[in-house]
Amino acid sequence: MKLEKRSGDRPTEPAENVPPTDTDKKPVVIYIMVLFIAAFLLMIWSLFSHQRSNTEALGRLQSSVTAMQEVQELQDQVIALQRELAEANKRLEELEDTSSAQQKTVEILEMQNEAMQRLYMLQQQYAAGNYDACCQILHEFDTDGYTKYLPHLSDESVTHPEDRYQQLKDAVELHEAEAAAKEDGIS
Repeated sequence: MKLEKRSGDRPTEPAENVPPTDTDKKPVVIYIMVLFIAAFLLMIWSLFSHQRSNTEALGRLQSSVTAMQEVQELQDQVIALQRELAEANKRLEELEDTSSAQQKTVEILEMQNEAMQRLYMLQQQYAAGNYDACCQILHEFDTDGYTKYLPHLSDESVTHPEDRYQQLKDAVELHEAEAAAKEDGIS
């Protein structure tokens, strides 16, 4: 009842077999075209925004790859520098070993030189007949250990320093013993 009141006095007639007119088709076609255009525009907008985000992602990825390459190059340089440092340390150790060996050789040569100088002084004092100075030099030889630093010569044409030292020592001790015997005989 209420439906009838609203529709008024117009009787409702069923639209049976009424062919649609061209004016009825136009708004539907326009509506569908607008929907297709809107969908097309949304697809293009989506494509461009995806393209832009892909470009940004590729840029970040490229900068990340570049950074990784730089890191790899730096790591290669660090490894090369570590190898160089290890080689330099090895050479330094070899030089230090060589230096310490040379230092020991220098010390031995200095001691040999001192022993030979004292042997020379012993010969000079013995030749001069200064037996007290000879005893002093022999005492220094024993206390300072110069006898082990007398050089070992391979030349057979000269008396070896060790032999010459022993000869002089024996001669001084013999002279001292004779002098002591004379003093005992006199007193």
